Amino acid sequence: MKLGARILKTGIAIVLALFLSHIFNLPSPVFAGIAAIFALQPTVYRSYQTIIEHVQGNLIGAATAVLFVMAFGNSIFIIGLAAVLVITLNLKLKLENTISLSLVTLIAIMETPGENFIQFALIRFSTIMLGVISAFIVNLVFLPPKYENKLFNKTSTLAEEITKWIRLSTRHASERELLRADIKRLSEGTFKLDQLYNMYKEERNYFKNNKLAKSRKLVIYRQMIITTRKALETLKRLHRYENEFNHMPLEFKEVIQYQLDCLVNHHEQVMLKFVGKIRPETPPHVEAEVCLNKNQLFELFLEQKKDFSDVNSQVFYHVMQLISIIMEYGEQVEHLDTLVTSFQSYHKDDPNVDIEQNIEI
Repeated sequence: MKLGARILKTGIAIVLALFLSHIFNLPSPVFAGIAAIFALQPTVYRSYQTIIEHVQGNLIGAATAVLFVMAFGNSIFIIGLAAVLVITLNLKLKLENTISLSLVTLIAIMETPGENFIQFALIRFSTIMLGVISAFIVNLVFLPPKYENKLFNKTSTLAEEITKWIRLSTRHASERELLRADIKRLSEGTFKLDQLYNMYKEERNYFKNNKLAKSRKLVIYRQMIITTRKALETLKRLHRYENEFNHMPLEFKEVIQYQLDCLVNHHEQVMLKFVGKIRPETPPHVEAEVCLNKNQLFELFLEQKKDFSDVNSQVFYHVMQLISIIMEYGEQVEHLDTLVTSFQSYHKDDPNVDIEQNIEI
């Protein structure tokens, strides 16, 4: 089993929170450790947001605890009523993410009020905030995430698997049940791309140098995600209309197969071009001169209308959907190629992302 950075940072944050609690001689350091667990976030930006929100949430929890103990005591029913009020206030102030830690603060203060209750409440509040600050320090200093690498590698891996399945499907070499299961897995993988994209977008706010290059990269990565999803939609249509594809006229079927080969080759080469594996001036694909543009493909499709109509009008309708998604996929690949070429012409010295192998989806 592989230990990720998030796991290691959680352990480090707990150790730091407990260590600082002992240094400052704070009682019940366990609350600092608990707070560190709640406050740890995947990005520095979110960690910064969390520390601001948790200050507000913990103030609500601590203030409510003090007021309720001084006014009504600390019976279990009073604690429950105070908890309801804390949750309501957090929701009203749109601090949903701080509810758990606010309740921890509330219970930690209300559980054992003593003679110096106000001082006790301040110590408990400080202990919990120490844990939040420890998590922020760990997130800022230790193992900073490289979401750009993760985003590219994830997108590249998904695109590679999808294009392999497209090649197999056009040659009737795919196992139908295995392909169906893989399409589901690949679809789930594309949902994770948005999460990685948002994390990379947040992290980039902390790098002031070469801000324009970062902005253009965001545009490229968004287009990479769109193109990968369009490739997956093409695979889904091939899978769904496999029977219709088999009933196409032989010559037209060969045209479609060759066109898809050109598109997936182009897609793969653009991804390699982005990381500097292929020179920017390299043509999109080796056999670019025989690949069809969308107008040529559509005209050829219309020429087959009579043949399809003689067989079944429903087949013609389904094949039209297949041709449509192929044309859309081609447009997205061309747009991605244009963005990558433009980026490399303006930012030749930009460091390439690291390509990792065997990335799990």
